Amino acid sequence: MANAIASSDCAKLLTQIKNCTLCQQQLPLPAKPIVQFNANSKILIAGQAPGQVTHDKGIPFDDASGERLRKWLGVDRESFYQADNFAIVPMGFCYPGKGKSGDLPPLPLCATTWRQQIIANLPKLALTIIVGKYAIDWHLNSKKSVTTEVQAWQTHLNQQQLVLPHPSPRNNIWLKRHAWFEQDVIPILQSKVASILAKNITEET
Repeated sequence: MANAIASSDCAKLLTQIKNCTLCQQQLPLPAKPIVQFNANSKILIAGQAPGQVTHDKGIPFDDASGERLRKWLGVDRESFYQADNFAIVPMGFCYPGKGKSGDLPPLPLCATTWRQQIIANLPKLALTIIVGKYAIDWHLNSKKSVTTEVQAWQTHLNQQQLVLPHPSPRNNIWLKRHAWFEQDVIPILQSKVASILAKNITEET
């Protein structure tokens, strides 16, 4: 009964979020919250905010960044888009618009309004993957650089968290300069993800 109540509460929360228009006056396009989660989600991907391509498609990480992220995780599209496996909850749920040097930051009202509620409704989380500085600021309460937090991966993993650089092709130079990331961290990440998802399958059978 408790699990049924938790699932119902989580589904209601997701519906509320999908219908949210709190930031509409600050958005360049109609509000279109793009998130994925349910009460069974085991791995949380905490990103930044949808880009315009994601806004148009309505599917998170359905681009070159997503292909790289799935490669890093060691999963295919089918597994990635199953909410029982992955909660995909960016810091801002809607496309914030373009700035002078890329997309604008996530609007802060989004996290203030919804983030604690979402996490409280994800009781089965076994790993939080933190992508980008705005997610770092919120989840780690840290003002350190992305590079510094990625380098602290062993410490974070002990707390069931892991910081990743953004998988965007724009970060190719960073990845070349920090080859240790894909050599040392990615195998650990893939092993951790595989272990969590395999445990899910065992519990269901």
